[in-house]
Amino acid sequence: MLDDIASSALHRALSGLATRQRVIADNIANIETPGYRANRVQFEAELRAAVDAGDPAHADIGVAQSLEPTRLNGNNVNLDLETLSNVDTGLRYQLMLRAVDGKHSLLRTAISGGA
Repeated sequence: MLDDIASSALHRALSGLATRQRVIADNIANIETPGYRANRVQFEAELRAAVDAGDPAHADIGVAQSLEPTRLNGNNVNLDLETLSNVDTGLRYQLMLRAVDGKHSLLRTAISGGA
């Protein structure tokens, strides 16, 4: 019942967003580290394709190094970009949690007979 495509996609999206939050935190923590290259998390296109194929649980959550230009010390972390990405990711995570909660509420209602 909880392994349908929608539930699986929601849980995979939560995993991707949680990974993105950890990567953003790492990027910000290393903002002054010489030679540190920011990382980016990509999973949305892979998740979309996996949903279309009917198996979102196996969508890859990719972490790749940013190709943005570096400062003189070789670091390319952009605090403005990281901050905006963190806010966006947090809002998306909350939205996914609400969707999962809504799905569980429907199941609870169905199990209890609508009471």
